[in-house]
Amino acid sequence: MLRIGQFNNEKTAEEQVVQVLNFDIHLTKDFRGKRYVERITECIPVEEKNEYTFDHRNEKTLEGKFDKFFDNATHYFENVTDRKLYTYRNILEYVDGEYKITNPITENNLKEMRLNMDASDIESFDKFVEKHWGKHTYNDGLVQVSAGAVDDTKKRGRRKKTEV
Repeated sequence: MLRIGQFNNEKTAEEQVVQVLNFDIHLTKDFRGKRYVERITECIPVEEKNEYTFDHRNEKTLEGKFDKFFDNATHYFENVTDRKLYTYRNILEYVDGEYKITNPITENNLKEMRLNMDASDIESFDKFVEKHWGKHTYNDGLVQVSAGAVDDTKKRGRRKKTEV
């Protein structure tokens, strides 16, 4: 997008891509030349939050007021110069010859996925979600975690960080 001139700023291009790219399906090739899905990663846009503090007014000392000011200045410059546009997490990984579900899909993507399915697909999808993540989905798109749900990633005690 940058090369063809559609964008002239890398951050703006990255932000636009992350807004429409929900999942990254990472293919790889083994030494025999066989291609397979190594992992499916969910790309999650980071919502902007106001992390500024206004409690400098409650500080009694000039040093305390400066500390609050510099905290706010640090947040500001992080947002302007190095703002994190997305986070990511692997949903599925190929490990030791088999596929393992590693993390749940976000509520928003579960809702969006259901909107693009017919009734039979929704039923199968809902069973899959409940089996792997203990979540119940409903016709209005709401997702609720069942009382007995267990985070499968904690049970296995592993989390893998990968680049998107």
